[in-house]
Amino acid sequence: MLEKEATVLSGSELSSFLSHLEKERRLSNYTVRNYGQAIRDFSKWMIKNTRWDGDWEHLSPPLLKRFLIERQGTHSRRTIHNHFSALKTYSRYLQTRKLIQKNPFTGIPLPKLDKPLPKFLTEKQMIQLLAGPKNLEKNESLEPWLACRDRLILELLYGAGLRVSELASLNYGSINFNSHVGRIRGKGNKERLCPLGDVAMAVLQKFKKKFALSSGYDDPVVLGNKKARIRVRQVQLLVKKYLALADLPLDLTPHKIRHTFATHLLNNGADLRVVQDLLGHSSLSTTQIYTHV
Repeated sequence: MLEKEATVLSGSELSSFLSHLEKERRLSNYTVRNYGQAIRDFSKWMIKNTRWDGDWEHLSPPLLKRFLIERQGTHSRRTIHNHFSALKTYSRYLQTRKLIQKNPFTGIPLPKLDKPLPKFLTEKQMIQLLAGPKNLEKNESLEPWLACRDRLILELLYGAGLRVSELASLNYGSINFNSHVGRIRGKGNKERLCPLGDVAMAVLQKFKKKFALSSGYDDPVVLGNKKARIRVRQVQLLVKKYLALADLPLDLTPHKIRHTFATHLLNNGADLRVVQDLLGHSSLSTTQIYTHV
């Protein structure tokens, strides 16, 4: 039993599947790792709790429903959906390779997802947040180059709606300084063109002129404290610092600034599909949640 399971799940087929996700579908390392873990956890649970012989072809609906019920007691609905997405995707992959005839996870009803509205800052709160670096510089609590760098971070997160990973990976070669447009590489290695706000561009040009060590094609736009490419974690900590300075809720992560960007655009009459393109959402339904805010 265990030998067969190892062949299907832990051996070449699973490795091939994960390689397919990474190299062909170009999913992030984080997603690939989570898919692999979900498949291995499912296998272990089935072997421990049922008489499953490791044959992926003959996973029955009663077995899968039993697994689902047990998971509902220990995992959030979002996690359950993510795990079943991994299992369904793996089954679809096995189908394309003619290793199974049908996808056993098709038609298994999952618990409904709650759809909490995204948190965001009001325009007044955003002004307070953006003022933080300048205020620290005035108080001589922050060096001018760091104040300009921190303002640039906040302006790019808000003025362009960038994800933190997109901000950290942004190079000078990706920015057209004439048209004020950035070429952003986002989730799934998808590329989109993103207009940068006038204020964000003004801060960027100031930083480039006065503080950039170099601004070649592959040089990072945003530098860390040691003047190398900034890390995602450092951006997250910087945002927490300025939230505290502005006396704003500390649970507002950098991604919430992206929510703020989208919400303020829609509040001021932007077309929903335009906002979808700016955010790099593959589905309009993902963007539509901002219309309910």
